[in-house]
Amino acid sequence: MKPLPSTRPTAAPGAARIPAQGDISFRRASQWARILQALVVASAVGGLVACGVQGTPHPPHLERPAKITNLSVVQIGQTLEFHFRIPQKTVEGERLTKPLEIEILRGVAPQGAGLSKLPEPQVWTRLTRNEWLPYARGDEVSYGAHLTDEEFRTGHGQTLVLAVRTLTRGFQHRPLESDPSNFVDVPVFDVSEPVGGISFLTTEKAVEIHFPPPARMLSGEPLRGLTGYRIYRNQAAERGSFVMIGETAASPYRDTQFEFGRTYFYQVRAVFGDAAHAALSDDSPAAKVMPRDVFPPAPPQGLTGIYAAGGVELLWTANSESDLAGYNVYRLDQPPAPRLNQDLLRIPIFRDTHAEPGKTLAYYVTAVDLAGNESKPSEKVEVETK
Repeated sequence: MKPLPSTRPTAAPGAARIPAQGDISFRRASQWARILQALVVASAVGGLVACGVQGTPHPPHLERPAKITNLSVVQIGQTLEFHFRIPQKTVEGERLTKPLEIEILRGVAPQGAGLSKLPEPQVWTRLTRNEWLPYARGDEVSYGAHLTDEEFRTGHGQTLVLAVRTLTRGFQHRPLESDPSNFVDVPVFDVSEPVGGISFLTTEKAVEIHFPPPARMLSGEPLRGLTGYRIYRNQAAERGSFVMIGETAASPYRDTQFEFGRTYFYQVRAVFGDAAHAALSDDSPAAKVMPRDVFPPAPPQGLTGIYAAGGVELLWTANSESDLAGYNVYRLDQPPAPRLNQDLLRIPIFRDTHAEPGKTLAYYVTAVDLAGNESKPSEKVEVETK
């Protein structure tokens, strides 16, 4: 059987081809798919742009430091020593993460007006974090702001009003300042030159620190207005590591809290002003001492003896020294008196088992401390060995 002829008309040679119905549908579907894809991409891009332009804006994270509340200031020589605690949180109570700067504020109280009409304090100095960090121990800062010779000379009799505040940097490096700290009023005094010539005398109960009064004031005038001295001690000579251990109206000062054989460094400052507004001289040079125990115990008391069962029994009252190491027993039957015990006796009892019968023997006892110092002999006691 012959195959049936095709029903699709054949185009004449050179004539344009008319697409079949299936070709048209396929091409239309492809075009719609490309159009739909373009719309999806455009929609996505538009959404991203819209998010950047029309979304709810988020304010930048501001870190305004909390206020310092524990500022104290003392004049030492020509320097004002500031002591305060660095804030760790913002005014909102959040933890600070940005570097802190410190501003020191200074104003001058009008003569006779007290602090009631104080003008607005001005920024005296500003410290970056790298500038104040060497003066910090943990959160505590001790910073010395030095008065120039001119400021010191013209400032005598004036009362400075001082405060500090901290700040961080925000958008475009703009400062975000804390409120000023508590204000401190500091009268400026003409104080003396540093104390010099420190010497020591070690006794059994104390290290005595001796020193002469300073000769003149920093202004060059004769000494005046001295109210006493403050004594500082440490076991190293590093600046800033000394701790005040006491005060005295005059030399010497007796330090009773010490240990023999340990090295100590001492400094002295002269004090001017009053209890409410004290000003101090600069530190004296650090003076070193190692107190040595050269002080023997007291001689033992109450020595008694008795001959019994072929030996001499000795008994005495125990010494009360805290550094007592023990006792030695001596018999005076020949010069020099031999020591009868081989090791130090820990208790105040001894039996002489080598006492020769038929004689009158004399004994004495000494006490020895942990440093090896031996006391003078006790009162001797005589025992008949019958």
